[in-house]
Parts: sequence; structure tokens; C-alpha cells
Amino acid sequence: MIGWAVLNPPTLEAILRLISYLQDGEPALAAALDEGVLPLQGICPAADLMDLLQRGDAAMEHLKHALSTTTTTALLGYDDVVFSPLLPRPGKIICLGLNYADHAAEGGHARPSYPSFFMRSATSLVAHGMPMIRPQCSTHLDYEAELAVIIGKRCRHVDEDNAYSVVAGYSCFNDGSIRDYQKRTPQWTIGKNFDSTGAFGPTFVTPDELPEGARQLRIQTRLNGTVMQDANTSDMLFPVAEAISLISGCMTLEPGDVIVMGTPSGVGAARSPQVWMKEGDIVEVEIEGIGVLRNPIRDEAPRL
Repeated sequence: MIGWAVLNPPTLEAILRLISYLQDGEPALAAALDEGVLPLQGICPAADLMDLLQRGDAAMEHLKHALSTTTTTALLGYDDVVFSPLLPRPGKIICLGLNYADHAAEGGHARPSYPSFFMRSATSLVAHGMPMIRPQCSTHLDYEAELAVIIGKRCRHVDEDNAYSVVAGYSCFNDGSIRDYQKRTPQWTIGKNFDSTGAFGPTFVTPDELPEGARQLRIQTRLNGTVMQDANTSDMLFPVAEAISLISGCMTLEPGDVIVMGTPSGVGAARSPQVWMKEGDIVEVEIEGIGVLRNPIRDEAPRL
């Protein structure tokens, strides 16, 4: 049974934090309020976050206006919501490797002069609260706390001075990695694309709620309550504006594309002894001002 509460209307600022959740099995859009979750069907012209981003600034302004004129509304409790990955099927998921000097060093890599880019697929994504899956073929499932940048405008050849104008918002990402497969080839793609290993969400936060470029934000991973990674987004070697400029110099970025900005030191593979996530573990990625992404770990079900 879904619990409902009738509360005062949300403030205009409340819509700047959005979530994706499942309604009748399909991704839907809601505003994340302190008091609960506000479904946006009938308020927002867009079916989901991808639709909203593709509709452009006018749709966001329409949504702001609609919420500002709402008189009363019914809210869902957070515990009653089944989350969906923030963008279930992004057009592109572009990831940066070795974007923190201390993480590069702990893996035996020199400080890079150019980012190590790789791609993720939509089938690797998993929502907040849903299990990240350790596959049958490996026990080497590692965590990586990362900042996710969501693109809001179609662009190419963006210079750094204008890069923030194409950012729609930010979120949390856990770049779960199957380390032994990652190291089997010079390309990292295979170890980064196992099903349900890339946790994404829960909250979409617009840039005006954060420091420019999401700098100076504490970023952590906690495994079963123990802090494993603890750094600051200002430590990134290639910050958001530079990453957008470099990527857009090679390819067109489109609304709903995601850039995943790399992880700091403290990963399980670099520890002695190494730490791998296993069935029953709980992993949390927290980024200051954005939220907490929490996932249990489950082993892949055996094939019949």
C-alpha cells in the first residue's frame, strides 16, 4: 500500500531536485521534496527526465510555473517509491578514468596528460535501492564514487568558458567495475559494462543549487558503513568544463547524455588485502549537496 500525505504546496525551488521512479512498470518523473516525493504527471508536460531534457528550457520553465501555482498536492513517501535509474537509457554514457591523481597513483599509473575515456552502456545501469549484481564469472566487483554530469543542450566544439551553459544537472554514480575483466585487455570497456553494475541516481540537481562546476563538494564511498573513499570534487585533474570541452571537440553531445567524472583513491583493488563487494553488502556513494546513492550487493542468479 502506498502511503500518501496531503501537505502544503511545494516551493518553487523544490522542483530543482528530480527523481525517476517506476509507475506501472515505466519510468516516471517526480520532484524530490523534504516532505516526500511529488509525482509530476499532470503537472509536467514530459513523461520522464529524458523527455524533459529533450524538450529544452521552455519545458523546465513550464514545470517551474506549474509548481509555483499548485495549491495542495499529495506526496508519496520515499520508502514507497521504487526508483528507476535517473536516465534509464541515456544516448551516451562517457566516463573518465584516472581523473584524480591519487587514484592514478594507487593503480600504478602516471598522472595523465589527457583523460582515459571509455563508454558505458544503458544495460549496465541500476537504480538507487536496487541490487548491484556480482556476476557468476568473477568475485572482483569494486566500487567507484563518481560525479555524474547530465547534458541539457545539443552541442559541439564547446569552449571551457561556455561549458556550464550545456549542463542540465548533476547526480551520483557508482562505477562498479569487474576488475579482473577490466585488466584482461588494454581497453576497459568489458570490465565496466556488466549488467546492473553502474548505479545512477537517485537525485537530479540543477547547477544553480551547487558551486560552479560542482566543485568543492565532498565525495565518499561507504561500504557497510565504513568510509572507503573520501575526497573532494575540486581534486579532479580534468574538471567539468574541461571534460565537456574535450569531449565535444570529438563528438556531438545531446540532451540526456551523461559524463561520469572519475573516482578518487581508496578503491578495493588498490587495498591490501584487496576488498571486493559481495552478496549482502551495502554500498553508498554520497556527494555533498547532491545526495546519497545506496545499493545492496547481490550475486547473479544461477542459470537454469
